[in-house]
Amino acid sequence: MKSCLTSGGNAVACHPEMTAKSTDRLAFERELWQQGLHLVAGVDEAGRGPLAGPVVAAAVILPPRWAESGCDESLQKLNDSKQLTERQRGDFFGILTAHPEIRHAIATVDAETIDRINILQATHRAMNEALAQLAPSPQHALVDGLHVKTLKLPQTPLVKGDARSYSIAAASVLAKVTRDRLMLEYDRQWPQYGFAGHKGYGTPAHLAAIAAHGPCPIHRRSFAPLKAKERELF
Repeated sequence: MKSCLTSGGNAVACHPEMTAKSTDRLAFERELWQQGLHLVAGVDEAGRGPLAGPVVAAAVILPPRWAESGCDESLQKLNDSKQLTERQRGDFFGILTAHPEIRHAIATVDAETIDRINILQATHRAMNEALAQLAPSPQHALVDGLHVKTLKLPQTPLVKGDARSYSIAAASVLAKVTRDRLMLEYDRQWPQYGFAGHKGYGTPAHLAAIAAHGPCPIHRRSFAPLKAKERELF
């Protein structure tokens, strides 16, 4: 039996399945539920790479009774948000946020804070804030990606976890849909940048808009090429 990586020096025993690729996307949750950890939260983020807008994190706790019954039929095709269409993400967002047994929380960190503390720290702050909103507090977190040093809970990091865990996939969808909807609002405020289409990523059209109009208040000035552009101006 192996040990999962955890924060604060707390190790949790892991079944070998928990370190291997599995098509059972409740395997990681089930192993923890069977150890008596009923409050297991999947955590993921959206928006680390764009040149504009916030980074958004979500945390989702699924009902431990699914260890026996399995995932609700309406969510069985839930997957990494990048593997879903916009319509599918919207449908799953509605199911997840309305489900009486699923608890969720969403946190955002704005571009100004990203510039001040850097994108990695901002992402981890958003994750911690999302987890902190859940009540009662989770006992363990399944985190998409690598170990998060600042996470305030015991954790199991899962590379490509959004395609391996329903909890993380659910968080992935909530974070992505929330951020996309925010970028639609920003598009109405600053239509010249085309945020509705590229969602803040550095597409040729977006870069051309920045060259023509300069950055707006939601642009991340610490990101290249905006950082280089600021140096040119001053």
